[in-house]
Amino acid sequence: MPLPDPTFDPLARKVQADLVLERAADQLRRILRELVQQLDPFPPFPGAFFTYAIEIEPEAAARTDRGCIVLAPDAGIYELEIGLDVEGLDVNGGADPVALRKEELKKLELHPRDYVVYAHSAIAVVSELLLERMEDSES
Repeated sequence: MPLPDPTFDPLARKVQADLVLERAADQLRRILRELVQQLDPFPPFPGAFFTYAIEIEPEAAARTDRGCIVLAPDAGIYELEIGLDVEGLDVNGGADPVALRKEELKKLELHPRDYVVYAHSAIAVVSELLLERMEDSES
């Protein structure tokens, strides 16, 4: 078996790969912001009362420890949690169900490798929405 090249530095290659990944994430972030700026009005999330968001969960990045992953109007990627505010529940039955509704966007802090996957999925979804709107405006 040949000996490895003593001048080869695997750690330098990893650092190089990390930089490439960070650059890709930054470029996708810019593209996504530009696309979201064109998406006016931004669509409400289906079934939500108060939240404007687009589901972007890519199959390749699906995880069981996160809820629904969405793109928000600020071009950020969030976890959307929808539930009821049981603290506001009136035991006498006089509570307004809409007032009890809890919709929360939790900003995700993603590693660049994860961001690339989510951003690419978001770009695809937003591009489709924009193309649909362009076709609708032409007819």
